[in-house]
Amino acid sequence: MMEFIEKAKEAIKKADVILITAGAGMSVDSGLPDFRGKEGFWRAYPYAKKLGVSFEELANPKWFIQNPEIAWAFYGHRYLMYKNTQPHEGYKLLLNLAKSKKGYYVYTSNVDGHFEKAGFENIVEIHGSINHLQCIYPCTDEIWEAKDLDIKIDMENFRALTIPRCKNCGAVARPNILMFGDFSWIPDRTEYQEYRFNLWLDKVENFGYKMVIIEIGAGKAIPTIRWFSENISYKYNATLIRINPIDYEVPSKKDISIPMKGLEAIRLVTG
Repeated sequence: MMEFIEKAKEAIKKADVILITAGAGMSVDSGLPDFRGKEGFWRAYPYAKKLGVSFEELANPKWFIQNPEIAWAFYGHRYLMYKNTQPHEGYKLLLNLAKSKKGYYVYTSNVDGHFEKAGFENIVEIHGSINHLQCIYPCTDEIWEAKDLDIKIDMENFRALTIPRCKNCGAVARPNILMFGDFSWIPDRTEYQEYRFNLWLDKVENFGYKMVIIEIGAGKAIPTIRWFSENISYKYNATLIRINPIDYEVPSKKDISIPMKGLEAIRLVTG
């Protein structure tokens, strides 16, 4: 194991820029659930088990129209949980490492806003953020910040007692998060983040910077981040350091597999 840690540290040392890619496994060390499988989701939300619905079924915009009390019980609880949880030590370690290089970027499927909370500025949140809202319909393309939402929830009956409203038309508001079967998500904020990221990639290529990719907690269930890491690794001839206790396989011999949890591995490779 230490052989792979040393290889990772050497690759990081030689790199000019760092790309951090992260899935749900990055958040779990802060104490947040990752909703992996029905049983894991039902442990976090027992009422969903009573309803017989999975994460994929509940994380659907139809609930904001059909039953906004349940929709906001789920997303309101997540908002409060993410807001009241501090990012673990690994975020700070990665930020310090990133700032020591000529540039960095974060590319994540997480919607908890913890990279921003930890002080990162160059971020792409491909599924949006729970810290921003939009109209459920939407009546306009406006996205606004969810500042200190006052959401009261009856967890026993899994009902929100307060419902955030659209600031323009007064209809139900929803998080600016890409949900399953979602045709009303406003992608403008994420698209701007991706535009800035692509400009950064052009700079990396034009200056001939050597890149290392540190991927944390990106599993195979929804492999978007894994595919992205592998694609960038191939296109820019970058070394991929994959940190994952279960799905740790890497696509090529130049890449490095670290079968560990995120925080534990981050401490070692940044030390």
